[in-house]
Amino acid sequence: MDVNAKLKERAKLLSDARAILDKVEAEKRDITAEESAQWDKLHDEARKIKVAVERHEQQESLERDLDNVRETALRPDVDGAPEKADGNRAAEAYSRWLRTGNVTAEIRALQSDKDESGGFLLPPEQWVDGLIKAVDNQVFMRGLATVYSVPTAESLGVPSLDNDPADPAWTSELAIGTEDSTMSFGKRSLHPHPLAKYIKVSRELLRRMPGVEGLVRDRLAYKFAVTLEDVYLEGSGSGQPLGVFTASSDGINTDRDVSTGNTATSIKTDGLLEAKYTLKQQYRARARWIFHRDAVKQIAKLKDGAGNYLWQPSVVLGQPDTLLNLPVIESEYAPSTFSASQYVGIIGDFTHYWIADAHDLEMQRLDELYAASNQVGFIGRFNTDGMPVLSEAFARVKLAAS
Repeated sequence: MDVNAKLKERAKLLSDARAILDKVEAEKRDITAEESAQWDKLHDEARKIKVAVERHEQQESLERDLDNVRETALRPDVDGAPEKADGNRAAEAYSRWLRTGNVTAEIRALQSDKDESGGFLLPPEQWVDGLIKAVDNQVFMRGLATVYSVPTAESLGVPSLDNDPADPAWTSELAIGTEDSTMSFGKRSLHPHPLAKYIKVSRELLRRMPGVEGLVRDRLAYKFAVTLEDVYLEGSGSGQPLGVFTASSDGINTDRDVSTGNTATSIKTDGLLEAKYTLKQQYRARARWIFHRDAVKQIAKLKDGAGNYLWQPSVVLGQPDTLLNLPVIESEYAPSTFSASQYVGIIGDFTHYWIADAHDLEMQRLDELYAASNQVGFIGRFNTDGMPVLSEAFARVKLAAS
């Protein structure tokens, strides 16, 4: 894939979509149903390109990791030339046979159209070296948050300064002013909670398809990742992490909700400006927006007072789109219900979301437990907790009350 060409194509689609809105605005009329459908189509095509580019980046990263793993499987033979370890060589040969039907030079004289001359060696069905599945959802929170390891203790605790002292009073040279009664301290505690899932696979399938075990482990790891992403955003905090979209005195208070400027059904320019400048400058320096793609579709139509679009698409690989000059992250797990008093986005410095892991994600193979049913079990375990630890580092975008 030519990534730069794809990014330019995406920019062109978004430019065409904006041209539709500019035309409607210039003619001072409402957008027609046909124009609205065309805008939606252009925007959806642009989003698909973004997803494809991100998937391409992920695939290249995975392939680099796989190459590193394969290099470690090399060993010298008796002549000093590198050779694959026997188990890896056999698995690779079998995989190559399934993909291509190629056989070794020693039996090339045999033929496949006669069973006794080699036809029996051919599998009845050729398997494609791939898998039909939906695109994996992106996960971001663990990369933005502050992650701590808690391998032995039951919890992670840290004192917090809940209230500063009151302002000093002007007084005379020999006086000491009044005693402060405002300064107070608190505590934040994170208790890693257990998360687990297991899958049973038949031994016959494992024997016939050597790559199945890797696939099972990969998909289990992915499901752990998206489950965590979901609770880091909308978790209840009861037996699981506390999400940033869950109002709580232990996390982000309701006084960080910003609905001024929005309507009961949609996000508006004034509402986004209110949310951005609810944050102090110190937090804005590292702030990110998080929205669902449905919210981004609304935001892409908004302009400021000078007629400039608030949302700017990226045309550089590795650089995010921006909204009001701050990076935007699209998450499938952000709220997407556009009705009165609902959360529809958040802005904040996510280093103030803390995660406490008791251990790394564990994958265990259970060979004996399900032996009676000729199956092997694969179980994944993870113990973690998370919560926003500084309320003022965030502002939630909320729709107005009806």
